[in-house]
Amino acid sequence: MFAPGKTCTDRVLRYSLIMSTTLEAIYEDGVLRLANPLPLPNHARVTVTVQTKETDAERVAWLKASEAALMRTWDNPADDVFNVLLAK
Repeated sequence: MFAPGKTCTDRVLRYSLIMSTTLEAIYEDGVLRLANPLPLPNHARVTVTVQTKETDAERVAWLKASEAALMRTWDNPADDVFNVLLAK
């Protein structure tokens, strides 16, 4: 089950060293600037997932247009036959 010389504890220790956290940052001149330092050594490699907080007007307009188009597609009398099938 484990490689020679390895134990369950070795595997648990390896996975427990992985850190996952959510933090604030500001994107400025091509660089993400963290609000607070992380407890990592210099040059530590990390994976970054970016989720913006602000919404711009163009994005909001496209989302509304997409939602309207989706509602027209899903909310039509021709699809009522599927409601009958779902009720069974």
